[in-house]
Amino acid sequence: MSDRIRVAIADDHVLFCAGIEMIIRSQPDLEFAGAAHDGEQIVSLAEEATPDVVLMDIRMPGTDGITATRRVLAASPASRVIVLTTHQRPDAVAHAIDAGAHGFFMKDARPELLLAAIRTVHDGSSVFAPSTTIALIHDLTSIRGDEPDQQAIAALTTREREVYLLAARGLSNGEIAEAAYISETTVKTHVSSILTKLGLASRLQLIAHAYTHHLVK
Repeated sequence: MSDRIRVAIADDHVLFCAGIEMIIRSQPDLEFAGAAHDGEQIVSLAEEATPDVVLMDIRMPGTDGITATRRVLAASPASRVIVLTTHQRPDAVAHAIDAGAHGFFMKDARPELLLAAIRTVHDGSSVFAPSTTIALIHDLTSIRGDEPDQQAIAALTTREREVYLLAARGLSNGEIAEAAYISETTVKTHVSSILTKLGLASRLQLIAHAYTHHLVK
């Protein structure tokens, strides 16, 4: 059985999909799992092929990418979704986070950055969340009052709270491991537990949760 990362793409631009397919096929550790050109097709593809990572366009005919993200993750819970867009609009970031996306990426990014994002999202080591995205999350989740709501993470252990706060700053698993003096495997275990306890679907949601409750500045 192949241990390569299986990547699918959903985008209504056929040439863009073909370009992504060529990039994926050029990598020895990646495998192309198929392309879909609308939201309904990618849900069906996810059910049949269960790709490890789905690159999801936001704007598609019929079912949009945000709705499709929810349905893909429901149909294939082990899949991880990176939302692709041409404009980093605040509302797009908010909807992507709410849908459970594991990353948010610009279409005009360099191929090597997209490949890195695929690998890191699949690994679970970090969400590809550049500082601009985190800044948008901060703006979107602003609420009255600025006192930290420690009750929001009361269910976490002391070590989990430490990992939570480091992850909320956008650090990778390796960076968290170094800062907390624990292994990356332990970091992954803690992050999984944190997401489960807080009812969160992704690292992006964890970052938004931290900003919403004023637990990071």
